Parts: sequence; C-alpha cells; structure tokens
Amino acid sequence: MTVRPRNSRKEIHLAAHFPGVNSTTVWADPRSRSQIAFASFEQLARTAERGLFDFFFLAEGLRLREHKGRIHDLDVVGRPESLTVLNALAAVTERIGLAATVNATFNEPYELARRLATLDHLSGGRAAWNVVTSSDAFTGENFRRGGYLDRADRYSRAAEFVAVARELWDSWTPDGLSRPFAHRGQHFDIAGEFTVPRSPQGHPVVIQAGDSGEGREFAAQAADVIFTRHGTLEDGRAFYVDVKGRLAKYGRSADDLKIMPGVTVVLGDTAAEAQEKAAEIRRQQVSPQNAILAVEQIWGTDLSSYDPDGPFPDFDPVPDASLTQGRTRRGDTVAMAEKWRALSRQKGLSIRQTVIEASGRQSFIGTPEAVATELETFVRQDAADGFILVPHLTPGGLDEFVDRVVPLLQERGVFRTEYRGTTLRSHLGLLDPAGKG
Repeated sequence: MTVRPRNSRKEIHLAAHFPGVNSTTVWADPRSRSQIAFASFEQLARTAERGLFDFFFLAEGLRLREHKGRIHDLDVVGRPESLTVLNALAAVTERIGLAATVNATFNEPYELARRLATLDHLSGGRAAWNVVTSSDAFTGENFRRGGYLDRADRYSRAAEFVAVARELWDSWTPDGLSRPFAHRGQHFDIAGEFTVPRSPQGHPVVIQAGDSGEGREFAAQAADVIFTRHGTLEDGRAFYVDVKGRLAKYGRSADDLKIMPGVTVVLGDTAAEAQEKAAEIRRQQVSPQNAILAVEQIWGTDLSSYDPDGPFPDFDPVPDASLTQGRTRRGDTVAMAEKWRALSRQKGLSIRQTVIEASGRQSFIGTPEAVATELETFVRQDAADGFILVPHLTPGGLDEFVDRVVPLLQERGVFRTEYRGTTLRSHLGLLDPAGKG
C-alpha cells in the first residue's frame, strides 16, 4: 500500500516526454541528436531520474505521416518500438517509471498484457501503458484486419481492452497461484491461462491521452493518469473539475486519477531573455515549410505557390481528406481559417508569423523562480496534479530544468527530495490494486 507523505502543500508530479516525433522538436539546433540511437533515450531518462521525475514517456507511431502523397520528413524519420526501448532502459535506470504508448485498436489484450507485465517485472514495478486509439484506415493498412473503427467503437474497444488486461493481470494471485481466465465481451472472446505472474505493483499504471468528451469519460473510468493540454490556468481548472467530477460514478476518488498536461518550459536569467529564447525556438519549430504545411492542413489544398511571409488565401477551405495522412483531423476548418485570417489582419502578421503565434503549445516562460512559481500555482489551484515536460531538444532538453527549477521546487516543499518507494504507483501516490485471492 502507498503511504502518502504528510505535507500541508500539494506536491507536484513531473514526467518527461521523449521528443522527436512532432513539430516541438528543433532538429536544426546543433545540440539535437538522434531520436533512434539508444544513447539518446538513455540520456534523457537518466536526466529525468536525476530530477526525481515520476516517469519517462514514449510516444508511438504505427505509420509514417504523409503529405501530398509523400513521407513528411520535417517532423519524423522513424520511430523504434516503445516497449523494446523501455525494456532496455529498465537495465540502466533504477527508480523512474517507464511509460509506453501502445494502440488499443491494433493490438490484442493477451499479447499486450504479457509484454507490459514483463516490463513491470524487469523494471521492479515501474511500467506504464499510455492507451491510445485510432479510427484511421490509413494507419490500419499496416495491419491484417485493417484499421477503421467508428469513434464510439474505438473507445468502447479501448475500455474493454483495459478491463481484459486487468483481468489477465489479476488471474495470478499475490501469493503466486495461477487461475484460468475467461472473457466474453463485445470486442474480445478469449479464455486460457496467463503466463506471467502478478507483477511488483499489481498492474502497470494506465495513462490516457485525450481531451475529447469520450476521452475524459474513458480516463475517469479506466485510467490512473490523464495526459492532456490546456493553455491557461482557467482552462486547466475547468478541465480538472470536469474530469475529477466524473470519477464518483465509477466508485473512484479524486486521488485515483492524476491530471498531467504536457507543457514546454523556456528558461532565462531574466524574463526578457526567456521571452527572446522562446520566440527563437518558435521560429525554429515553425519553418517556412512547416508554416505552409499547417495552412494546407486547414485549407485542404495545395498552397505551395504561397509565400510563407505573405498573406493568407482569400478563399475558404476545401477539405481534402487525402491531402494529409496520419495526422489528427482538425475540427471546423472554415472557422479555424477565419480565426487565423482575423489574427493576421489584426496584428499585421504573415502566414508564418500567424502560425507561430496561433499554434504555440502551452509554455512556462521566464526565470527559474518565475517558472517554479507558475508550476506551483497551477497545482495549488487545482488546474493540474503535475506536468509532462516536452523538451524541444533531443536528448539534452531537460538538463536546465532539472538543474535550475527542480531545486527551487524542493526548497518550497512541493517536490520530493528523494524517491520514497520503488514502484511507479508509489511515485504517483496511487494505491496498489487489490489482489484477488
């Protein structure tokens, strides 16, 4: 059982997301290294562990993105399989949690439960599974049975998938007795015996990523952590109240689910220096090519003849579902186009300048003292339970935060000064699941 520390101030949870598969990463920076080489994963994970973070988090990509029929190489050139990487990291880390993103649409419960339980054993109870879904037939072409699922079906499959995995993990008693399992449901009909004994933390931690209504409900029902994003303190508080308010109907308390938005951090010796650094990073992230790509995704048409330093198209979007493959579809493209054009007119911005301003991720920008204060404020005012840091550099992007911000949080008594337990559940303050005798 987890023993929670006696502390009058709400403690902050921190995790690290390995960059390299999205436009957050700045590949042009000379400090940027490989997103494939094991040394990169090891360096970032060791830095996060030195900072006493809860867990290290890997994304997943099951097909390379395409734009206008070609591999889009500005944001990704390949991704190794996450669980394989984490099994290797288990040997070179001691305490930090190891979280893999694995798709519930294109896998099967028995196989994945076995792989996750194996990682949990190899790491001494530090495994986590970030559950994602896909209704993307483009991605599904890589799989035998194809990939299309209606939105409602993909979440019902994911919920049943998690429930089946937990049935499998519970089919071994805490004292080492294996029992047959049988599950008959809408999506899965399986029976047999699970091959892996109960792991050190009972079940691997379950993470869910998503802000939609379906995603929030799924997290309230089945997740231990929700990976989200929101841009302001007010938005964060509204999200927090909404998601935590859904827990009671599933017999859960507010402490049973940790809300951890993904954030970026830019530090400077002065506020002005930090803002200047942040602006330069955004210019590097939104290259001229990426600016046109972002606009093409909204307009749904080839805009390669447009100058990224010039004005927006004067016509409304003409959606073309085949233009960009492997990316999440945007919502109301006409409304988005008008919003961007209005921002451009209001501030006299070019296409690229508008994309830079409109598409920036939530960031904490300032001196180490100011950033530490903002992080503490978000958690103290229940806009988050912690944060998943998404650095813009691979693999050295966490060093400055660990060296300059973590000590300030520790001095304020809102972040641990040592790991109190050995499992990821102990880091997160989650109770171990009750074993079935």
